[in-house]
Amino acid sequence: MPMEPRLVLSTGSAEETQNIGEGLAQMLGSRDVVSLTGDLGAGKTTLVQGLARGLGVTEPVLSPTFTLIREYQGTVLPIYHLDVYRLERLQDVVDLGFDEILDQEAIVLIEWGDAIEALLPQTYLQVELTLPEERPTRRISLSGRGPSWAARWERLEQLATSWQKV
Repeated sequence: MPMEPRLVLSTGSAEETQNIGEGLAQMLGSRDVVSLTGDLGAGKTTLVQGLARGLGVTEPVLSPTFTLIREYQGTVLPIYHLDVYRLERLQDVVDLGFDEILDQEAIVLIEWGDAIEALLPQTYLQVELTLPEERPTRRISLSGRGPSWAARWERLEQLATSWQKV
């Protein structure tokens, strides 16, 4: 089995994290799924705010921790922002209409997506945010899962060089 492509970036502020999200938005299209994982407080919602901005969302993007799902209208596609942290069973996610959300012509962003990995489609982008000891740095690790991301990976690596200051 071939290794999944992986790219590791780092940021020193919430603004830089949002800028990476905004740049990453260029790579997303209809029916793309982004699974965000990692440390509590590492910036998953902050990255989603940048993604949403890059997708043309003008309203404030808030964490869906208590509402579970928020929907935003981008300039081209709707965006579903889910937070499955509080859900205890995979069936709870199914009951939310997860399959129907995946069937939409939309982009789906899932905080704590590793908790529902069994329900994720074959192709998705895994984003892991961690807080190394040398805070306030955040480490953002991107892994492409499936053939769709393998085909886009070279372009993603080229774009990523402009997303952070070296």
